[in-house]
This record gives sequence, structure tokens and C-alpha cells, in this order.
Amino acid sequence: MKNSTYHVFFRNLANPLRIKIISALREKENSVSKLSRELKIEQSKLSHALTSLKCCNIVKVKQRGKQRIYFLNKDTIVPMLKLIDKHAKTFCKGICSCERLK
Repeated sequence: MKNSTYHVFFRNLANPLRIKIISALREKENSVSKLSRELKIEQSKLSHALTSLKCCNIVKVKQRGKQRIYFLNKDTIVPMLKLIDKHAKTFCKGICSCERLK
């Protein structure tokens, strides 16, 4: 994997809006309109963020009638989030020194 690919992937995970979307979709799959209401985000802004997440297959989409339902990639992203949670619980106790630099 090239460094530029890492950059694109981790840029998606470093974006606060995209993290909100990932967190919401971790709870349950949802349509853009429901996500927009739930997260209190303008639908066009949400759609743009979802496009970036789809580009890296972090988020996938399926058609349900006339609705497009978004969900997390269960093969790679969900296990990765669990690993990050485990890492944070073990190694990121309290406020990390890097957080104090903000």
C-alpha cells in the first residue's frame, strides 16, 4: 500500500464529521435523511462526507426500495474499530500528552 493510500484512508478517519457518521453507523445502518436528522447535519454536507467514506469502502450502501441505506464495512472497518477501542482502553488511559498540545 502506498503512502498516499494511507493518507486518504486516515484522512477519512481524522475528520470529525466522518467520525460522527462512522459512530452513528456503528450503532445502526441508516439512510441519509435519517442520519441528517440524527446528527443535525445538512443533507448535502452529509452526502459529500458519505461519498468520501464510500470511496475507501469504509461505508457501503444498499438499495431498500427507493432509499439508499448506508452501513459500515463489516469485514474490515468494524473489526478495526474494535481493535482501536481495545488499544485505546489499554494504552490511552487518561489524556495523552499529544491531546494537551491542542
